[in-house]
Amino acid sequence: MGVVGDRIGPVRFRDRFLQGESVEGSVRSPILSSWQRSRLLGLSPDQSELPFEQDVDLEAPLLRAAEPVLDRLQAIFAGSRTNICLADGHGMVLARRFGEKSMVRHLAPIQILPGFVFAEQVAGTNGIGLSLAERRLCQVYGAEHFAERSQASACTAIPLRDQLSGHIQGVLCLGYPYTDADPALIPVVRKAAEAIERRLMDQSSVREHGLLQAYLDAAHLARSSEHGLDGHPVAMADFLRSELEQSDQATLKEKATELMSGDRRAAAEVSLSRGRRVTLVSRPVTSAAGVEGVVVEALLPEDTERHAPAPTHPHAPAAVPPAFRPHVAPGPSPATVRARGAPPADDPARDGRVRGLVLVGEPEVGKYAVAARRRLELLAEASNRIGTTLDVSRTAWELAETAVPRLADFVTIDMPGGVLLGEESPHATTEMHRTVVHGIREDCPFYPVGSQVSLRPTTPHMRCVATGQPVLEQDLKGAFGWIAQDPEHAELLLAHNIHSLITVPLLARGAVLGVVSFYRSQDPSPYGDDDRSLAQELAARAALCIDNARRYTREHTLALSLQRSLLPRGLPEQSAVEVAHRYLPAESGVGGDWFDVIPLSGARVALLVGDVVGHGLHAAATMGRLRTAARNFAELELAPDELLTHLDNLMVRLDREEGGDGPDPGSTGIVGATCLYAIYDPTSQQCTMARAGHPPPALVRPDGAVSLLDLPAGPPLGLGGLPFESVEIRLPEHSQLVLYTDGLIDDRHRDVDVALDALNRALAHPDRTPEETCQAVLDAVAPEHPDDDIALLVARTHAVPTDRIATWELDADPARVSEVRAACVEQLNRWGLEESTFATELLLSELVTNAVRYGTAPIRVRLIHDRNLICEVHDASSSAPRMRRSATTDEGGRGLFLVAQLAQSWGTRYTTGGKVIWAECSLAAA
Repeated sequence: MGVVGDRIGPVRFRDRFLQGESVEGSVRSPILSSWQRSRLLGLSPDQSELPFEQDVDLEAPLLRAAEPVLDRLQAIFAGSRTNICLADGHGMVLARRFGEKSMVRHLAPIQILPGFVFAEQVAGTNGIGLSLAERRLCQVYGAEHFAERSQASACTAIPLRDQLSGHIQGVLCLGYPYTDADPALIPVVRKAAEAIERRLMDQSSVREHGLLQAYLDAAHLARSSEHGLDGHPVAMADFLRSELEQSDQATLKEKATELMSGDRRAAAEVSLSRGRRVTLVSRPVTSAAGVEGVVVEALLPEDTERHAPAPTHPHAPAAVPPAFRPHVAPGPSPATVRARGAPPADDPARDGRVRGLVLVGEPEVGKYAVAARRRLELLAEASNRIGTTLDVSRTAWELAETAVPRLADFVTIDMPGGVLLGEESPHATTEMHRTVVHGIREDCPFYPVGSQVSLRPTTPHMRCVATGQPVLEQDLKGAFGWIAQDPEHAELLLAHNIHSLITVPLLARGAVLGVVSFYRSQDPSPYGDDDRSLAQELAARAALCIDNARRYTREHTLALSLQRSLLPRGLPEQSAVEVAHRYLPAESGVGGDWFDVIPLSGARVALLVGDVVGHGLHAAATMGRLRTAARNFAELELAPDELLTHLDNLMVRLDREEGGDGPDPGSTGIVGATCLYAIYDPTSQQCTMARAGHPPPALVRPDGAVSLLDLPAGPPLGLGGLPFESVEIRLPEHSQLVLYTDGLIDDRHRDVDVALDALNRALAHPDRTPEETCQAVLDAVAPEHPDDDIALLVARTHAVPTDRIATWELDADPARVSEVRAACVEQLNRWGLEESTFATELLLSELVTNAVRYGTAPIRVRLIHDRNLICEVHDASSSAPRMRRSATTDEGGRGLFLVAQLAQSWGTRYTTGGKVIWAECSLAAA
């Protein structure tokens, strides 16, 4: 917005803004934020008066450092209409230069004289005020100025910082007609600012040199006055290089920096490697120019004692060793030495034979060094503390816990609700979910965790989201955008002495994940640029961890949704068993566990539990394919061992397609799966089971006895070419068959035998319902933090009463068909199913006639009165009946078509002695 030509000065947008219309997205974010702050401050665009300070300090350090640079800029822009301005950290103009000297005669005093204040809160949007507010280089063109008087000009302004502390000392601003705007001005302004900052640094160096000279003078006076002192000064740098390891040098300098940050006398003993100790002493010193500083010295033993081992006696004093306490002869009066900066007679520095200079400087410099070291320590700690889990909320809490109290007294984190669910939020939104509130105490009235926070665009939170940069509010009492969000709430926070704020956007890979706010209350000094940089670095590291957690949450949610969609949503209606089930996903991600209940012909039911190796979407998708295949194989009435063989072959084919034999060489294929398949027949109470590498099921008998069924283990699915074996067991009525996956009993913190013992104790309650049994097993056996999925299936067996089963044996004689029909009608009447007589008689007649005509003796007919009426005809032939479409001239071929119309379902299942053709009729339909 606004470089040259027609684009300079968003006149239309400024007019629309002043009329109360929204111009978001049409004006640069810093300019729009400044306009909004100006409006909240009640400033008027036609305001022409500014505060004026008459007492301008012409000897200010900033002005002395900048004068040569200002002169140089004036020479560069000679003959142009450029206005060169220097302002202090409060926006007051200290000096001006003009490229064309005749400009002075045509400008108003506000544009000429030093002393006028251009801070944003009194002057609105302008170069000096915006640079101080944004704390970075800013450009303002034409109508981007809030005041009418500046509409014809443009400016480029940059803050001037103290390179030691990072504090803003002032602003350098170039003003010019907006038609003269040139991108080449930016590097010129930057180089000029760097030159001023270097000269400010040189002033600090001059002060430090004066302190060093004062120390040397004082040391020389002390040495010449102390007759008989057998010690001698030593160059500390030589000692550090020759005597101390690098780690010891760092330790000594670090402790010396802490001592120098104070402005008083102090002494500290530093333990070094190999049992050595050095005593550091700090004391104030004053240069000839009156600069007050601190000098830090080290007390060293003699050469022969410097290498002596440390005392090992438990009662040896921790103070300075004897080698540090030689006899000291009388010297000059303490007052004489103290006047020149030397230590008094009782100073600890006089106790050593050898003294060496470690550091000398002003206390503030030491404080900056200590603060810098602590910032580095905090960043190092953040690398270890933030991102220990793949949970979005927990990662946000780790960021807050790391920052409190070392950077902030209170931290709040707001996120869009979708981010907590794993979704992306690439665009700024004013609707946030308060995720974290953490601080040094709990009585501050921040919006509570879980509340919805609707943020106004003028708040620092939304400003940082809009710009992608942190926003620093040094004084919240003057942060009108923050106050305007909720004045009553702001007053409550200010009453708790919360006075400074840094807001940082959580940005990662182009996605807006939220806003973190750092508040200060205990430290009376406001936040500075170093604090803002540290907060930004912490937030950037946390944002990457949060984004990783968000992506994991999204993948986990997708995999879990897929997993649950592939599992049974409801249990089918059947009367053979009473079933309850549970599925518990792993904490680290969903896997491939599944279960199924499949009704079969003859009132039987199939129970299935399986586990695909691995986690994630691939395992869930493989589970879905296996479960679908298992249902299809079960519909074919295959025996358990045959079904597992077919599943094994399927796994081998899938592995070949997706593994090394496939077109993708990077694919690892399918690792394998385990499975347990059982068929329970309530008419005989027989249960046929086979397993493929799966844990054996548990059986709870009606008397409460619990046992793990001894089934042949069988190989896991996917190995190929190995046989499976079925076992048939009779289950007493009301027994409970418990099928589960290995996630229930496998736990890295617990032995499998311990888990199985807990399972046996949890199951030893036969009076429980299957639902109660499921819950009891999970409560007692399931790991607290499961690493694998858990699938649990509990089935209580029922039996069909013998008086509800009717069986007839007959020869392959057509004359016997009528006898069976008559017996069937009589049995239906005894069961009270007279309404089903006609359909059942016709259906059974067709089935028996087919068996007599095409089957092989012996022929057996069975009726089962269950939820439905089941008709079965068994013969010794293995030939399969086939329903076909008969021509109009055919005399036969319509029997099975008639059976399909009369029955709810029908089919054929093969046995070791032949086949069974069955048909199931709904009693409700009859």
